[in-house]
Amino acid sequence: MAVQAPPAATTPPSSWPTVAGAVVLLTAITSVLLAAFAWPSVRSSLHDVPIAVAGSATAVERVGAALDRRLPGGFETTEVADTAAAERLIRDREVYGAIDVSSGTPRVIIASAAGAAVAQTLQSVATALSQAQTQGTGTAVAVRDLVALPADDPRGAGLAAGALPLVMGGLLTALLLTRLVRGAARRVAGALAFAITGGLAVAAILQFWLGALNGAYWVNSGAVALTVAAISLSILGLESLLGYVGLGLGAVTMMLIGNPLSGTSTAPEMLPGWSGAFGQLLPPGAGGQLLRSTAFFDGRGATHSVIVLVAWFAFGAVLCLAGGLRARRAAGVAAGSQSSREQR
Repeated sequence: MAVQAPPAATTPPSSWPTVAGAVVLLTAITSVLLAAFAWPSVRSSLHDVPIAVAGSATAVERVGAALDRRLPGGFETTEVADTAAAERLIRDREVYGAIDVSSGTPRVIIASAAGAAVAQTLQSVATALSQAQTQGTGTAVAVRDLVALPADDPRGAGLAAGALPLVMGGLLTALLLTRLVRGAARRVAGALAFAITGGLAVAAILQFWLGALNGAYWVNSGAVALTVAAISLSILGLESLLGYVGLGLGAVTMMLIGNPLSGTSTAPEMLPGWSGAFGQLLPPGAGGQLLRSTAFFDGRGATHSVIVLVAWFAFGAVLCLAGGLRARRAAGVAAGSQSSREQR
């Protein structure tokens, strides 16, 4: 005769305070996510955007005063003697564009590859200045795009959209390697290998499929690889020392702070307050600017970005080394304790 098994004990439902606590936590997380991603966009405006003004001292002073009246604090002007000097500053990524009044009538030189939003704003401001100079006759100002975006992506949407996958790639690399791979050296090797293959893949998609990048493919791949390596190694290093707390800290730094403050979709100078400059000290912002330099400016203006990424790369490597040494030391102590117990 079969004996019926007793019914399994049911787990009692959670208490209502537990439910309330979960709701409060979810509300806080959602609010933080919204603030992190929406605040830079909603408060986006021009803040000391560097541009050149070419012409005589009197004309430059007049243009600078007009810019200050229309957008107080929006532009930081650099006086140059002629058109050639203005173009040189644009190509070297020292300014975003120029207003050329050396011939009398204002002309605008923009570089949409440096930032489409800044180029559009500069164009509209220069048009207003030209109309004011001609007593509102509506004369169109001459505009020349010195460093243009690719014809297949004239708004720069591909480069802007590629910022988040780079961060996600570095974050997922650290997460998967900590779960699937044991040993600090093997994790670092895996992160570096993925940085290379991921750089090749991402650059190929952006450049050959979407047509969002110009320049040398191998150099663009290297820029992407360095960005992914800096993100993944720094998160791996934090995890090796602090465990899941370090993993969470790295994810928050790169995803909730670094990505919104990267300025890749607009320009760092358009972000509110100090956030744009701070974002350039984190891998997402530095990586976006580096890829823009390699793709459209022959690498000019990339020095700061490379230094930031290499510093984060080295920081992560040192943390991984320290974490590996600590784990090896702990394993040796545990083995010694086990051996002493066996001898007893």
